[in-house]
Amino acid sequence: MQYHTPASFDEATALAATATGTTRFLAGGTDVLVQMRLDLVTPDVLIDVKKIAGVHDIVREEDGGWRIGIAVTGAEMSEHEGLCRDWPGLVEAMDLVGSTQVQGRATLTGNLCNASPAADSVPAMVAAGVEATVTGPKGSRRVPVEAIPTGPGKTSLARGEMISALHVPARVRGGGDAYLRFIPRTEMDIAVVGCGIDLTVEGETITGARMALGAVAPCVVAVRGAPDALVGTALEDAALAALADLAQAACNPIDDKRGTVGFRTHVAGVLARRVARIAYDRARENQ
Repeated sequence: MQYHTPASFDEATALAATATGTTRFLAGGTDVLVQMRLDLVTPDVLIDVKKIAGVHDIVREEDGGWRIGIAVTGAEMSEHEGLCRDWPGLVEAMDLVGSTQVQGRATLTGNLCNASPAADSVPAMVAAGVEATVTGPKGSRRVPVEAIPTGPGKTSLARGEMISALHVPARVRGGGDAYLRFIPRTEMDIAVVGCGIDLTVEGETITGARMALGAVAPCVVAVRGAPDALVGTALEDAALAALADLAQAACNPIDDKRGTVGFRTHVAGVLARRVARIAYDRARENQ
């Protein structure tokens, strides 16, 4: 196995573009190292990106949003006062990934690129409108994070491409987000269903809404009808019922040992109601 520690994204993507065999990028390593230990994957080329400048930084961007480096850990996100204040739901979602020890290594970008349908951070990112900078031999482009996973363990990244940064939008006044999941145990388990939502309000009236579900389809599902159910309401029972119906209609889950199709579909509606209430309260407090 070849092990590389590039000093720049240009060097990293050039290595990936010319590599032969199985190539993996290493930032936190909580997925790839476990896969290697279990003989699920044996990389021919391992590209460690931790020495690239800026990958460990959380930076306020000119538009008021946040740029999160690809090697920023979950623990570092949880300790960042500004990010926690603006996007508590996103931080909480990442904080659910693994144990305290895992939090010291796991990264938001890695959780995205591992492309698990049950990844906790991805529904929260989609609801928040997070974008990724994708860098490759032909340059860089920005895409919504929901365009990255294409199926279990698969992404839209082409040969030689990698994510070089994540961009979280500026928190608008009257905005609030939240994420919840259902798991069989009390902690350290894989989501049976995950639900993230971001709301904006004026007074008591909802003016904007985005919602996404995890673990109910091969990829994260953006619930496109959420604004129709919520905008113009004060989160009355009828709005919550409409939102729950939309969440259930968006589901395309599987039966497995963690939950049946019917159970997952039901739980998606339950979580949609609960997470909407949390985000609504946070949005009202942020006016």
